[in-house]
Amino acid sequence: MKLVVVESPAKAKTINKYLGDDYIVLASYGHIRDLPSKNGSVDPENNFKMEWEVDNFSKKYLKEITDAAKISSKIILATDPDREGEAIAWHVKEYLNEKKLIKGKHVERVVFNEITKKAVIHGIENPRQIEPLLVDAYMARRALDYLVGFNISPILWTKLPGSKSAGRVQSVALKLITEREHEIELFDPEEFWTLSVQFNDNAKNSILASITQLNDKKIEKFSFKNKAEIGKAIEEVKSKKFNINDISSKVVNRNPSGPFTTSTLQQVSSGRLGFGASRTMQIAQKLYQGIEIDGETIGLITYMRTDGTNLSTDAIDTFRKYIKNEFGDEYVPDNAASYSGKKAKNAQEAHEAIRPTDIMRAPDTVKKYLSPDQHKLYNLIWNRALSSQMKPAQFDRNTITITSDDNGTVCKASGSVIKFDGFLKVMKDTKKDGDEDILPETNKGPVNIEALLDEQHFTQPPPRYSEASLVKKLEELGIGRPSTYASIISVISTRGYAEAINKRFHPTDRGKLISAFLEKLFSKYVDYNFTASLENQLDDITTGKEGWIKVLELFWKDFNQNVSDVKEKRTREVLDLLNDSLGSLIFERDKDGNINRQCKLCDNGSLSLKNSFRGGAFIGCSNYPDCKFTRPLSKAKAAAQSQLADPKFIGKHENGKDLYLKNGRFGPYLQYEMIEEIKEEVVVETKKKKKTKKKKVEKEDNNLRNVSIPKGITLESVNLDRAKFLCSLPKSLGINPENQKDIILNSGRFGPYLKCENKSARIENVDEIFSIGLNRAITLIAEAKPGRMSASIIKDLGEHPEDKKPVRVMRGQYGPYIKYKSLNATIPEEKDPLELNMEEALILIEKRKEYDKKKKTKKKRKKKNEKNNLYSDNITIINNSTLFCRKNGLF
Repeated sequence: MKLVVVESPAKAKTINKYLGDDYIVLASYGHIRDLPSKNGSVDPENNFKMEWEVDNFSKKYLKEITDAAKISSKIILATDPDREGEAIAWHVKEYLNEKKLIKGKHVERVVFNEITKKAVIHGIENPRQIEPLLVDAYMARRALDYLVGFNISPILWTKLPGSKSAGRVQSVALKLITEREHEIELFDPEEFWTLSVQFNDNAKNSILASITQLNDKKIEKFSFKNKAEIGKAIEEVKSKKFNINDISSKVVNRNPSGPFTTSTLQQVSSGRLGFGASRTMQIAQKLYQGIEIDGETIGLITYMRTDGTNLSTDAIDTFRKYIKNEFGDEYVPDNAASYSGKKAKNAQEAHEAIRPTDIMRAPDTVKKYLSPDQHKLYNLIWNRALSSQMKPAQFDRNTITITSDDNGTVCKASGSVIKFDGFLKVMKDTKKDGDEDILPETNKGPVNIEALLDEQHFTQPPPRYSEASLVKKLEELGIGRPSTYASIISVISTRGYAEAINKRFHPTDRGKLISAFLEKLFSKYVDYNFTASLENQLDDITTGKEGWIKVLELFWKDFNQNVSDVKEKRTREVLDLLNDSLGSLIFERDKDGNINRQCKLCDNGSLSLKNSFRGGAFIGCSNYPDCKFTRPLSKAKAAAQSQLADPKFIGKHENGKDLYLKNGRFGPYLQYEMIEEIKEEVVVETKKKKKTKKKKVEKEDNNLRNVSIPKGITLESVNLDRAKFLCSLPKSLGINPENQKDIILNSGRFGPYLKCENKSARIENVDEIFSIGLNRAITLIAEAKPGRMSASIIKDLGEHPEDKKPVRVMRGQYGPYIKYKSLNATIPEEKDPLELNMEEALILIEKRKEYDKKKKTKKKRKKKNEKNNLYSDNITIINNSTLFCRKNGLF
């Protein structure tokens, strides 16, 4: 008997079918042990010795593995082909070695890039040993993350109450988000104008051209800064005669993109499918581990955590044959395309890029076996991989040059027409640029000015980061690992440091405060170059250029001193440092440009940064409690708050009553008076119900309705039409042809959503609430899962392996938790709830069960002791023989 250990039960089930009865395949359910969440788990004084702990859940599955190891002649460690997989294999081997189960047995490490029979058999036939350098790299990263988290987080808890924790890479990602927000807040828009000319040729063809040169001067972005300058330019153009003096055409190639890596998959999936990084990786994991197709579990894609950009020779050959058979020889390039050299800065081992395991399984042929989301992602991966081996697309790009008689003024019109679709035959283009403009056929000669089109513009601030652009930026900087970007992003959101509004990250006030704290007091460790350099050192451990203990020693020496220095600072001193650091970002400037911190309420107080455990950061007066002035940390929020210090009249509601925009405790809202209704016919059966009804009537007597403004809608955009629309919710968009039921549009606590019978779907882009139509609503409802949409459900992990009951990750008042039947298990702060899998959830459930069991035992013991104490308190022994009961005074 041969024992094969993998990390996932789904993977174990599939591989067991491929290998047959001579093998027993068991799952470790992820990592079997980890550093305990306590001080001292990593000892810097003893060569960074680590104390590993096996949790109770893993003990159950480790017993299965150890029992099987006893009767096995060979132990095969077949965990994932990356650092984490290597680490799990090492942990299993070390554990079995401690149990003295390895002696005299052959232990092998095998990897396979895809879960197919061919790949699994090939992996088993080509074993290797555990790579010690990969294990060293894992140890260094794990120790670093522990040392940073367990040293900075306690300082945050004491100096900035309400803060949760600070991670090594998450803190740098948060810095990117807050710095971008600061850029936006400080941005000063500049006015500029553009000028286009509409010409007519002799055949009455219309040509729209942009002016590129005026009176021998090249036109730049800010050539026309105001209305007066553009007006002068228009008059000068009007006074000239123009001719077409050149018509040029050239063929331009557009090359296909390479097959997906982890980060490019996350970016494109976000842009094309609207999937977040975590959602993308969850779906990809299922496609990799296997889908049930005609009674057989088959992995549809290769390993999805990869930085490699190349495809295997066998895959390229099958792709080229498929392209030739399906589309023709003209779509097959002479030589196979190579994408080497495009690996990320901080790439891990150069695995193969993400591709379908069998190109013959076209997306439409497997659609019936996949969920809608799985099909979308598989279709994207299949198309991208196949198109990467197709010929470039070709465009005829035409340019018409129109000049004035004196040759001093030049206008140009450009357009493109597709000549050969090439890879676009498979990977449809989503670019919306000028390439689709088609120019009319014309000849050289005079043209007449039909119209002059001037347009005013203002420079725009840089856009806030989306998940895709944040992943791209982190990768550009060489920070973090592409396979962990989903986790980094999720942690920032779930800890309340940033919130996603219209799919863009907005740092919360607490997030800004923590980022400023780290920038001021731990500046070296949130520096982009330092973090990227540290990543390079960690990668050098993998190649053997650096020793893992040496890297940790260099880091720990300065970091430990930094931590000691910050611990000495008082909380007030820290807040004063942040006042200076944030400066004009949180305080107004006076006429001379100096920071003005004078209180607006009491005049003699000084405004300062303050922090509360529940509310987070805010600006308050130094004269508190005599002066109770407060305002939000963000100047923009403060301005919005002051803007609505008095109710703003919007207009008349449809019932003829006044409609106001107000600011309340929970944000801005609309308020109008409702038309009175008859409320006399109230049937009351009991006194209790009567009391309840009376309260209800009293509330209705107020006769005012409040309608919250959904988060993400700016106050400036709330005009009368939008206000009336929001007040009209909920409203029916029409009938769903699937079930002949109304599709209802409404806005709730967590934003706009659709509801139809037992299905609900969120509207991700809040502005879409004003424009969504029936067709779009039908699509969203069709894609939604049946059941009540709960904003508290973060992730549905599936069925418990023992009783098939649902296991879910929930959002609670005190943080995310696991829900299984009536049991709630807290998720540790260092765990990312969106990245949590079933294996980890089962561990937390077992821990909770054990905790409840201990608690129950303690309660029983306490009850027993109380009973004994009661007996001893009420009974006194007199002269060793007589009993006296104090309770009733009897002998």
